[in-house]
Amino acid sequence: MALITKKIKGTEDVLPKESYKWQFVEDIMRKEAQNYGFKEIRTPVFEHTELFSRGVGQTTDVVQKEMYTFDTKGGESVTLRPEGTAGAARAVLEHSVLNDGLPVKASYFVSCYRYEKPQAGRLREFHQFGLEEYGTSDPIADAELICAAQSIFDRLQIKELHLEINSIGCPKCRGEYHKALRAYFEQYKDQLCDTCLSRLEKNPMRILDCKSPQDKKIAENAPKVIDYLCNECKEHFEKVKEYLDCAGVKYIVNPTIVRGLDYYTKTVFEFVTDFIGAQGTVCGGGRYDGLMEELGGQHVPSLGFAMGLERLLMLMDKQGIEIPKPDTCNLYIAGLGDKAKAKAFSLVKLMRESGLSAETDVVGRGLRAQMKYADKINAKFSMVLGDNEIEENKAKLKNMETGEQSEIPLDSEGFIVKFIQVFVDAQSEPMAAFLTKDKGE
Repeated sequence: MALITKKIKGTEDVLPKESYKWQFVEDIMRKEAQNYGFKEIRTPVFEHTELFSRGVGQTTDVVQKEMYTFDTKGGESVTLRPEGTAGAARAVLEHSVLNDGLPVKASYFVSCYRYEKPQAGRLREFHQFGLEEYGTSDPIADAELICAAQSIFDRLQIKELHLEINSIGCPKCRGEYHKALRAYFEQYKDQLCDTCLSRLEKNPMRILDCKSPQDKKIAENAPKVIDYLCNECKEHFEKVKEYLDCAGVKYIVNPTIVRGLDYYTKTVFEFVTDFIGAQGTVCGGGRYDGLMEELGGQHVPSLGFAMGLERLLMLMDKQGIEIPKPDTCNLYIAGLGDKAKAKAFSLVKLMRESGLSAETDVVGRGLRAQMKYADKINAKFSMVLGDNEIEENKAKLKNMETGEQSEIPLDSEGFIVKFIQVFVDAQSEPMAAFLTKDKGE
């Protein structure tokens, strides 16, 4: 019988044999977020469309071309989130989280949705990890946020990933920059693509993001925003660099990094690699001091970043970074007959209650098939229970790697004590770590 449907184009399944990689990366991200004082926020997968129109920007490709927008039965226009920042900012404002004390530090894992051509590192459903910070204009916060991203990459042992930073100033000094940009691009109006022609009056900085080879070539000699910074923005950028230097974080000043929306201010940054082709940016962030006002709140200086999990995992694979596989099954118990099967079931439950992983047959296999399955799941030890073992209240515990066997009692207390002893004798590092933690040593 044929499948009634397959996955939608631009989406991917994460199968059990691969999910441990995602969990490993996510665990490191959660730990580093915690180390830097960030607490998790969870927001709905869809929001009112106007949130993204205001929070992402009417002139962006995301809003104009890529959002999944639909009307509800009640006639409301809603959109699947294309990114995580707008929803997090909305939640902070709506629930008055800023009253809890500043700065507010929020982290998130989100699935995002954009209708664009699927390619390596870019899907229509993708996943992001992000950090957002609200209520500080101090440049030390910019540097701290960058350090948090760097810490994650260091923990993941990612190589040849370079940090590029820039300042795009504030609305005050950016006004002069916009004038200079318009004057420059006016000379090339007959060569610009139709999209960039529309941007020329509305938002000339967006032309610098154009992917058209012709427009990119024209933009190479365009005025640089860093040359138009006011004194306050210059001082802020110098301080950010000073703090990064103090932290030993290497960076490159790239004056071509821009953001096309007015509420973005001052620091922008990207972590870039050459390992995964054109989709080389694995983390992007910056300061958006005007976003909260754009969403209807008071002025709250804010900043954040997001990194794509698919691209990150692709990069780790390209660099041959081995993600440790999770602990395998500690013990597989094969039961032969109803009494033995019931005893195996009770011992497996006892193992799990003691913080150990254990399996027994749940599909009605014979002994040979059960042992093949134990080998397939890489069980560290196995044990066979039959009528004789039940009557004598003891069985043989087999080390699946060495073949060595040990006698083990089947009463609850004696079983767990003996199993742990055998495990330690086998110098199992995962078990040694478990025991040390359990004893508080």
